[in-house]
Amino acid sequence: MTTPAIITVAITGAIPRKADISGIPVTPAEQIESTHEAYEAGAALVHIHVRNKDESPSSDPELFAEVQEGVRKHCPGMIIQFSTGGRGRTHEERGRPLLLKPDMASLATGSVNFPNQVYENPPQLIDSLAETMHKNDIKPEIEVFDLAMLYNAETLINRGLVRPPAHVQWVLGIPNALPARREVIEFLISELVDIMPGATWSAAGIGRHQLDVNRWCLELGGHPRTGLEDNIKFDRSRLAKSNAELVARVAEICAEYDRVPATAKQARLILGLTQ
Repeated sequence: MTTPAIITVAITGAIPRKADISGIPVTPAEQIESTHEAYEAGAALVHIHVRNKDESPSSDPELFAEVQEGVRKHCPGMIIQFSTGGRGRTHEERGRPLLLKPDMASLATGSVNFPNQVYENPPQLIDSLAETMHKNDIKPEIEVFDLAMLYNAETLINRGLVRPPAHVQWVLGIPNALPARREVIEFLISELVDIMPGATWSAAGIGRHQLDVNRWCLELGGHPRTGLEDNIKFDRSRLAKSNAELVARVAEICAEYDRVPATAKQARLILGLTQ
């Protein structure tokens, strides 16, 4: 039997200055439309950031609510995952959208140097976000930008702040963080199996590394992430004109690895989410 692969689409994310933003959805209406197109192309999970009118990152629950409502209406069963990323937002603001109770939310379990800034996730913030997710029955996607974050996630499980089995995502190819090397992802998988039995995993490749990482996920039993967020993040690569085009590409190559794109229902079963 072929093994379903959950294709995550990260639709917006950070928008680099002077980047070509054509095709990048910014308003809630644009994000809903882009997500629907990606859903039709084979995505079962959407990773959502929202933007203010000036395109800066926002934690406005009303914007998150509008996108969530539209996705639920037009993409039946699709897993909705909110970003709690902190660039440009206070610690208190980062947790506010979680009160809308999305299916999942990102949880970076440590701080890391990005090329021009520190992605700051102090222990108190990590605990607070984890507690809010636990209380609201939101499954965390443990975001691992550096090796220590994997072991920090194990500690959260041992403390009862994250329910097992965990879902972990490696982020590969950001300068100063985990490199996009096959040997690295193989090591991470071996550690995950050892310290978090039964955990599922996905991986995101940044910029020009996206397709290589997609293929490694499919070959090694994980779940691929694609989308314009990762495609333009740091090196401003543009591998496609739309999120749907990127998703369709991953869906097409699944067969090369005896995989099929997971339906929303299958994805929920794999991740232990309610139907």
